[in-house]
Amino acid sequence: MSTNSLFNQIQLEGHQLSNRLVVAPMTRRSATSAGVPTEAMVDYYQAFARGGFSLIITEGIYTDSLFSQTDLNQPGLVNEEQMEGWKKVAAGVHKSDALIIGQLMHGGALSQCSAKTIAPSAVQPKGLRSTEKDGLTGPFPIPKEMSEEDLSDVKKGYVQAALLASKAGFDGVELHSANGYLFDQFLTPHTNLRTDRYGGNTYNRLRFLMEVYTAVKEAVPAKFIVGIRLSESKVNDLRYRWPGGSTAAVEIFTVLKGLHADYLHIAAEGGNWARECLYGDGSSSSGLAKKITGVPIIANGGLHDVQIAESLISSQQADLISIGRAALANPDWPRRIAEGKSPIPFFKELIKPSLTLQHTQAVLEKLAGNSSGNRMVL
Repeated sequence: MSTNSLFNQIQLEGHQLSNRLVVAPMTRRSATSAGVPTEAMVDYYQAFARGGFSLIITEGIYTDSLFSQTDLNQPGLVNEEQMEGWKKVAAGVHKSDALIIGQLMHGGALSQCSAKTIAPSAVQPKGLRSTEKDGLTGPFPIPKEMSEEDLSDVKKGYVQAALLASKAGFDGVELHSANGYLFDQFLTPHTNLRTDRYGGNTYNRLRFLMEVYTAVKEAVPAKFIVGIRLSESKVNDLRYRWPGGSTAAVEIFTVLKGLHADYLHIAAEGGNWARECLYGDGSSSSGLAKKITGVPIIANGGLHDVQIAESLISSQQADLISIGRAALANPDWPRRIAEGKSPIPFFKELIKPSLTLQHTQAVLEKLAGNSSGNRMVL
Protein backbone atom coordinates (compact mmCIF):
# COMPACT_ATOMS: atom_id res chain seq x y z
CA MET A 1 0.00 0.00 0.00
CA SER A 2 1.07 3.54 -0.70
CA THR A 3 1.89 5.64 2.33
CA ASN A 4 1.80 9.01 0.56
CA SER A 5 -0.23 11.91 1.92
CA LEU A 6 -3.24 11.15 -0.28
CA PHE A 7 -3.94 8.07 1.83
CA ASN A 8 -3.81 9.60 5.27
CA GLN A 9 -7.06 9.54 7.20
CA ILE A 10 -8.87 12.78 8.02
CA GLN A 11 -11.87 13.86 10.08
CA LEU A 12 -14.64 15.90 8.48
CA GLU A 13 -17.33 17.16 10.86
CA GLY A 14 -17.03 14.07 13.02
CA HIS A 15 -16.84 11.64 10.08
CA GLN A 16 -13.72 9.58 9.49
CA LEU A 17 -12.43 9.51 5.90
CA SER A 18 -10.03 6.73 4.95
CA ASN A 19 -8.14 8.89 2.45
CA ARG A 20 -8.05 12.39 0.94
CA LEU A 21 -9.64 11.46 -2.42
CA VAL A 22 -12.99 12.88 -3.49
CA VAL A 23 -15.15 12.44 -6.58
CA ALA A 24 -15.93 15.92 -7.89
CA PRO A 25 -19.51 16.88 -8.77
CA MET A 26 -20.19 16.40 -12.49
CA THR A 27 -23.30 17.39 -14.45
CA ARG A 28 -24.84 14.25 -15.97
CA ARG A 29 -28.52 14.85 -16.91
CA SER A 30 -29.29 11.19 -16.21
CA ALA A 31 -32.34 11.39 -13.93
CA THR A 32 -35.88 10.88 -15.17
CA SER A 33 -37.76 13.83 -16.67
CA ALA A 34 -39.35 14.21 -13.21
CA GLY A 35 -35.93 14.59 -11.57
CA VAL A 36 -35.94 11.15 -9.93
CA PRO A 37 -32.58 9.32 -9.64
CA THR A 38 -32.41 6.10 -11.66
CA GLU A 39 -30.90 2.66 -11.07
CA ALA A 40 -28.11 3.64 -13.47
CA MET A 41 -27.26 6.48 -11.07
CA VAL A 42 -27.11 4.00 -8.19
CA ASP A 43 -24.55 1.96 -10.14
CA TYR A 44 -22.63 5.08 -11.17
CA TYR A 45 -22.06 6.40 -7.65
CA GLN A 46 -21.58 2.98 -6.09
CA ALA A 47 -18.71 2.22 -8.50
CA PHE A 48 -16.68 5.13 -7.14
CA ALA A 49 -17.23 3.99 -3.57
CA ARG A 50 -16.12 0.46 -4.44
CA GLY A 51 -13.10 1.93 -6.21
CA GLY A 52 -11.78 3.48 -3.01
CA PHE A 53 -12.89 7.12 -3.00
CA SER A 54 -13.67 8.11 0.57
CA LEU A 55 -16.03 10.96 -0.33
CA ILE A 56 -18.35 11.38 -3.29
CA ILE A 57 -20.06 14.66 -4.20
CA THR A 58 -23.05 14.30 -6.48
CA GLU A 59 -24.01 16.20 -9.57
CA GLY A 60 -25.97 19.41 -8.95
CA ILE A 61 -29.42 18.82 -7.45
CA TYR A 62 -32.14 21.43 -7.93
CA THR A 63 -33.74 22.76 -4.77
CA ASP A 64 -37.21 24.02 -5.67
CA SER A 65 -39.86 23.73 -8.38
CA LEU A 66 -39.86 27.45 -9.20
CA PHE A 67 -36.64 28.60 -10.88
CA SER A 68 -33.79 26.46 -9.58
CA GLN A 69 -33.60 23.72 -12.23
CA THR A 70 -30.69 24.18 -14.62
CA ASP A 71 -30.90 21.22 -17.02
CA LEU A 72 -33.40 18.74 -18.41
CA ASN A 73 -33.17 15.39 -16.64
CA GLN A 74 -31.38 17.03 -13.73
CA PRO A 75 -32.13 15.32 -10.41
CA GLY A 76 -33.97 17.23 -7.72
CA LEU A 77 -34.65 17.06 -3.99
CA VAL A 78 -38.02 18.74 -3.75
CA ASN A 79 -40.41 15.84 -3.10
CA GLU A 80 -40.66 12.35 -1.60
CA GLU A 81 -40.28 10.52 -4.91
CA GLN A 82 -36.95 12.19 -5.60
CA MET A 83 -35.87 11.61 -2.02
CA GLU A 84 -36.65 7.89 -2.29
CA GLY A 85 -34.56 7.69 -5.44
CA TRP A 86 -31.61 9.31 -3.69
CA LYS A 87 -32.05 6.97 -0.74
CA LYS A 88 -31.05 4.07 -3.00
CA VAL A 89 -27.99 5.98 -4.22
CA ALA A 90 -26.85 6.82 -0.68
CA ALA A 91 -27.37 3.24 0.50
CA GLY A 92 -25.28 1.93 -2.40
CA VAL A 93 -22.39 4.26 -1.58
CA HIS A 94 -22.51 3.40 2.12
CA LYS A 95 -22.06 -0.29 1.35
CA SER A 96 -18.41 0.52 0.68
CA ASP A 97 -18.04 2.80 3.73
CA ALA A 98 -17.70 5.97 1.65
CA LEU A 99 -19.48 9.23 2.43
CA ILE A 100 -21.85 10.92 0.00
CA ILE A 101 -22.53 14.66 -0.21
CA GLY A 102 -25.43 16.05 -2.24
CA GLN A 103 -24.55 19.19 -4.17
CA LEU A 104 -27.47 21.60 -3.93
CA MET A 105 -27.65 24.17 -6.70
CA HIS A 106 -29.79 26.94 -8.14
CA GLY A 107 -28.96 27.93 -11.69
CA GLY A 108 -30.22 31.48 -11.39
CA ALA A 109 -29.76 33.20 -14.76
CA LEU A 110 -27.92 30.21 -16.28
CA SER A 111 -30.80 27.79 -16.70
CA GLN A 112 -30.54 25.69 -19.86
CA CYS A 113 -34.19 24.62 -19.72
CA SER A 114 -36.29 27.53 -18.44
CA ALA A 115 -37.62 30.46 -20.45
CA LYS A 116 -38.01 32.54 -17.27
CA THR A 117 -35.15 32.94 -14.83
CA ILE A 118 -34.25 34.94 -11.74
CA ALA A 119 -30.96 36.47 -10.64
CA PRO A 120 -29.57 39.16 -8.33
CA SER A 121 -29.99 41.73 -11.12
CA ALA A 122 -31.61 41.88 -14.54
CA VAL A 123 -28.34 41.33 -16.41
CA GLN A 124 -28.21 39.08 -19.45
CA PRO A 125 -25.53 36.38 -18.99
CA LYS A 126 -22.59 36.16 -21.34
CA GLY A 127 -22.42 33.37 -23.88
CA LEU A 128 -25.05 31.05 -25.29
CA ARG A 129 -27.09 28.22 -23.92
CA SER A 130 -25.73 24.76 -24.60
CA THR A 131 -26.81 22.62 -27.52
CA GLU A 132 -27.69 19.54 -25.46
CA LYS A 133 -30.41 17.39 -27.00
CA ASP A 134 -33.89 18.86 -26.51
CA GLY A 135 -32.48 21.83 -24.56
CA LEU A 136 -33.02 25.50 -25.29
CA THR A 137 -30.47 27.21 -27.49
CA GLY A 138 -29.38 30.76 -28.26
CA PRO A 139 -28.71 33.60 -25.82
CA PHE A 140 -29.72 33.31 -22.19
CA PRO A 141 -32.81 35.38 -21.38
CA ILE A 142 -32.61 38.51 -19.27
CA PRO A 143 -33.48 37.31 -15.76
CA LYS A 144 -35.95 38.91 -13.39
CA GLU A 145 -34.25 40.75 -10.53
CA MET A 146 -34.96 38.83 -7.34
CA SER A 147 -37.45 40.33 -4.93
CA GLU A 148 -37.52 39.77 -1.16
CA GLU A 149 -40.10 37.06 -1.80
CA ASP A 150 -37.80 35.36 -4.32
CA LEU A 151 -34.93 35.46 -1.83
CA SER A 152 -37.15 33.89 0.81
CA ASP A 153 -38.36 31.18 -1.58
CA VAL A 154 -34.81 30.23 -2.57
CA LYS A 155 -33.72 30.02 1.06
CA LYS A 156 -36.72 27.84 1.96
CA GLY A 157 -35.94 25.60 -1.01
CA TYR A 158 -32.36 25.02 0.15
CA VAL A 159 -33.46 24.22 3.69
CA GLN A 160 -36.14 21.79 2.54
CA ALA A 161 -33.75 20.11 0.09
CA ALA A 162 -31.14 19.70 2.83
CA LEU A 163 -33.70 18.12 5.13
CA LEU A 164 -34.74 15.72 2.37
CA ALA A 165 -31.06 14.93 1.78
CA SER A 166 -30.70 14.01 5.44
CA LYS A 167 -33.82 11.86 5.25
CA ALA A 168 -32.41 10.13 2.15
CA GLY A 169 -29.26 9.15 4.03
CA PHE A 170 -26.79 11.69 2.67
CA ASP A 171 -23.90 12.54 4.97
CA GLY A 172 -24.13 16.20 4.05
CA VAL A 173 -24.75 18.77 1.34
CA GLU A 174 -22.61 21.20 -0.62
CA LEU A 175 -23.96 24.63 -1.53
CA HIS A 176 -22.94 25.20 -5.15
CA SER A 177 -21.64 28.76 -5.08
CA ALA A 178 -19.29 28.39 -8.04
CA ASN A 179 -19.14 28.32 -11.84
CA GLY A 180 -21.47 31.25 -12.48
CA TYR A 181 -24.63 29.89 -10.83
CA LEU A 182 -26.92 31.81 -8.48
CA PHE A 183 -24.71 32.40 -5.43
CA ASP A 184 -21.79 33.18 -7.74
CA GLN A 185 -24.00 35.68 -9.56
CA PHE A 186 -24.41 37.50 -6.24
CA LEU A 187 -20.65 37.50 -5.69
CA THR A 188 -19.74 38.71 -9.19
CA PRO A 189 -19.81 42.52 -9.50
CA HIS A 190 -21.04 42.68 -13.11
CA THR A 191 -24.01 40.36 -12.46
CA ASN A 192 -24.91 41.95 -9.12
CA LEU A 193 -25.90 45.59 -9.52
CA ARG A 194 -28.07 45.68 -6.40
CA THR A 195 -28.03 48.71 -4.12
CA ASP A 196 -29.67 46.98 -1.15
CA ARG A 197 -27.97 44.88 1.56
CA TYR A 198 -27.11 42.18 -1.02
CA GLY A 199 -25.06 44.41 -3.33
CA GLY A 200 -21.98 46.59 -3.23
CA ASN A 201 -19.07 45.46 -1.09
CA THR A 202 -17.76 41.91 -0.76
CA TYR A 203 -19.60 41.23 2.49
CA ASN A 204 -22.93 42.28 1.02
CA ARG A 205 -22.39 40.22 -2.12
CA LEU A 206 -21.74 37.15 0.05
CA ARG A 207 -24.57 37.92 2.45
CA PHE A 208 -27.25 35.79 0.75
CA LEU A 209 -24.97 32.74 0.57
CA MET A 210 -24.16 33.13 4.25
CA GLU A 211 -27.82 33.52 5.19
CA VAL A 212 -28.73 30.36 3.30
CA TYR A 213 -25.79 28.45 4.76
CA THR A 214 -26.76 29.46 8.30
CA ALA A 215 -30.41 28.51 7.74
CA VAL A 216 -29.42 25.10 6.37
CA LYS A 217 -26.91 24.42 9.14
CA GLU A 218 -29.45 25.30 11.82
CA ALA A 219 -32.07 22.99 10.29
CA VAL A 220 -30.06 19.80 9.72
CA PRO A 221 -28.95 17.25 12.35
CA ALA A 222 -25.66 17.47 14.21
CA LYS A 223 -22.67 16.08 12.27
CA PHE A 224 -24.52 16.62 8.98
CA ILE A 225 -21.83 18.15 6.77
CA VAL A 226 -22.56 21.45 5.04
CA GLY A 227 -19.86 22.68 2.67
CA ILE A 228 -19.50 25.43 0.07
CA ARG A 229 -18.04 25.22 -3.45
CA LEU A 230 -16.41 28.33 -4.95
CA SER A 231 -14.60 29.10 -8.19
CA GLU A 232 -13.38 32.08 -10.17
CA SER A 233 -14.18 30.95 -13.71
CA LYS A 234 -17.72 30.24 -14.88
CA VAL A 235 -19.34 27.74 -17.22
CA ASN A 236 -20.29 30.61 -19.54
CA ASP A 237 -17.09 32.62 -19.00
CA LEU A 238 -14.05 30.39 -18.46
CA ARG A 239 -11.63 33.33 -18.55
CA TYR A 240 -13.26 35.23 -15.71
CA ARG A 241 -11.14 35.83 -12.61
CA TRP A 242 -11.88 37.66 -9.39
CA PRO A 243 -10.98 41.34 -9.96
CA GLY A 244 -7.93 42.05 -7.85
CA GLY A 245 -6.61 38.48 -7.85
CA SER A 246 -5.21 37.44 -4.47
CA THR A 247 -6.44 40.69 -2.88
CA ALA A 248 -10.02 39.76 -3.79
CA ALA A 249 -9.44 36.20 -2.58
CA VAL A 250 -8.26 37.48 0.81
CA GLU A 251 -11.38 39.67 1.10
CA ILE A 252 -13.71 36.80 0.19
CA PHE A 253 -12.15 34.26 2.52
CA THR A 254 -11.93 36.79 5.36
CA VAL A 255 -15.70 37.30 5.11
CA LEU A 256 -16.37 33.55 4.92
CA LYS A 257 -14.11 32.87 7.91
CA GLY A 258 -16.89 34.01 10.21
CA LEU A 259 -19.23 31.40 8.76
CA HIS A 260 -17.13 28.45 10.05
CA ALA A 261 -18.20 26.29 7.11
CA ASP A 262 -17.61 22.56 7.44
CA TYR A 263 -15.43 22.79 4.33
CA LEU A 264 -14.70 24.93 1.28
CA HIS A 265 -14.35 23.32 -2.15
CA ILE A 266 -12.20 25.51 -4.41
CA ALA A 267 -12.88 24.51 -8.01
CA ALA A 268 -11.15 25.20 -11.32
CA GLU A 269 -13.89 25.08 -13.95
CA GLY A 270 -11.35 24.86 -16.75
CA GLY A 271 -9.69 21.82 -15.18
CA ASN A 272 -6.22 23.28 -14.59
CA TRP A 273 -5.35 24.09 -10.98
CA ALA A 274 -2.04 25.85 -11.71
CA ARG A 275 -3.59 28.06 -14.39
CA GLU A 276 -6.74 28.96 -12.50
CA CYS A 277 -5.81 28.89 -8.81
CA LEU A 278 -2.29 30.37 -8.68
CA TYR A 279 -1.73 34.11 -8.37
CA GLY A 280 1.20 36.21 -9.55
CA ASP A 281 2.46 36.67 -5.99
CA GLY A 282 2.89 32.90 -5.61
CA SER A 283 -0.17 32.36 -3.40
CA SER A 284 -3.12 30.17 -4.41
CA SER A 285 -6.86 30.42 -3.87
CA SER A 286 -6.96 27.09 -2.04
CA GLY A 287 -3.92 27.99 0.05
CA LEU A 288 -5.37 31.35 1.04
CA ALA A 289 -8.70 29.72 1.86
CA LYS A 290 -6.91 27.26 4.15
CA LYS A 291 -4.74 29.88 5.82
CA ILE A 292 -7.50 32.43 6.40
CA THR A 293 -10.54 30.30 7.25
CA GLY A 294 -8.84 27.38 8.97
CA VAL A 295 -11.54 24.99 7.70
CA PRO A 296 -10.90 21.85 5.62
CA ILE A 297 -10.23 22.69 1.96
CA ILE A 298 -10.99 20.51 -1.06
CA ALA A 299 -8.86 21.46 -4.07
CA ASN A 300 -9.96 20.73 -7.62
CA GLY A 301 -8.67 21.13 -11.17
CA GLY A 302 -6.74 18.47 -13.08
CA LEU A 303 -5.45 17.01 -9.82
CA HIS A 304 -5.27 13.44 -11.08
CA ASP A 305 -1.61 14.45 -11.41
CA VAL A 306 -0.47 12.67 -8.26
CA GLN A 307 2.63 14.81 -7.79
CA ILE A 308 0.65 18.07 -7.79
CA ALA A 309 -2.09 16.58 -5.62
CA GLU A 310 0.40 15.38 -3.02
CA SER A 311 2.21 18.71 -3.03
CA LEU A 312 -1.01 20.58 -2.21
CA ILE A 313 -1.64 18.32 0.77
CA SER A 314 1.95 18.43 2.05
CA SER A 315 2.19 22.23 1.66
CA GLN A 316 -1.12 22.71 3.48
CA GLN A 317 -2.83 24.31 0.50
CA ALA A 318 -5.55 21.66 0.66
CA ASP A 319 -6.81 18.84 2.87
CA LEU A 320 -8.62 16.82 0.22
CA ILE A 321 -8.37 16.46 -3.55
CA SER A 322 -11.35 16.11 -5.90
CA ILE A 323 -11.09 14.69 -9.41
CA GLY A 324 -13.63 14.42 -12.20
CA ARG A 325 -12.97 12.97 -15.65
CA ALA A 326 -10.04 10.91 -14.38
CA ALA A 327 -12.50 9.25 -12.02
CA LEU A 328 -14.86 8.53 -14.92
CA ALA A 329 -12.03 6.77 -16.74
CA ASN A 330 -10.88 5.13 -13.50
CA PRO A 331 -13.68 4.58 -10.96
CA ASP A 332 -11.03 2.63 -9.02
CA TRP A 333 -8.45 5.46 -9.22
CA PRO A 334 -7.59 5.43 -5.48
CA ARG A 335 -7.02 1.70 -5.51
CA ARG A 336 -4.84 1.91 -8.62
CA ILE A 337 -2.68 4.65 -7.10
CA ALA A 338 -2.40 2.87 -3.76
CA GLU A 339 -1.29 -0.34 -5.49
CA GLY A 340 1.19 1.44 -7.74
CA LYS A 341 -0.78 0.73 -10.92
CA SER A 342 -1.03 3.25 -13.75
CA PRO A 343 -4.49 4.78 -14.24
CA ILE A 344 -6.12 4.40 -17.63
CA PRO A 345 -5.21 7.53 -19.66
CA PHE A 346 -8.07 9.59 -21.03
CA PHE A 347 -8.84 12.39 -23.45
CA LYS A 348 -10.80 15.19 -21.79
CA GLU A 349 -12.82 15.88 -24.94
CA LEU A 350 -14.09 12.30 -25.13
CA ILE A 351 -14.83 11.56 -21.49
CA LYS A 352 -18.11 13.15 -20.48
CA PRO A 353 -20.03 12.81 -17.20
CA SER A 354 -23.25 12.20 -19.16
CA LEU A 355 -21.88 8.85 -20.38
CA THR A 356 -22.31 5.71 -18.34
CA LEU A 357 -19.15 4.31 -16.81
CA GLN A 358 -19.48 1.27 -19.08
CA HIS A 359 -19.68 3.53 -22.16
CA THR A 360 -16.71 5.57 -20.95
CA GLN A 361 -14.56 2.50 -20.55
CA ALA A 362 -15.66 1.15 -23.94
CA VAL A 363 -14.46 4.39 -25.55
CA LEU A 364 -11.12 4.10 -23.77
CA GLU A 365 -10.67 0.46 -24.77
CA LYS A 366 -11.40 1.26 -28.40
CA LEU A 367 -8.82 4.06 -28.37
CA ALA A 368 -6.24 1.77 -26.81
CA GLY A 369 -7.07 -1.18 -29.05
CA ASN A 370 -7.80 -3.15 -25.90
CA SER A 371 -10.96 -5.20 -25.59
CA SER A 372 -10.47 -6.44 -22.04
CA GLY A 373 -7.28 -5.61 -20.15
CA ASN A 374 -8.08 -2.39 -18.23
CA ARG A 375 -11.81 -2.63 -17.92
CA MET A 376 -13.27 -2.30 -14.47
CA VAL A 377 -16.13 -4.68 -13.65
CA LEU A 378 -19.02 -2.63 -12.30
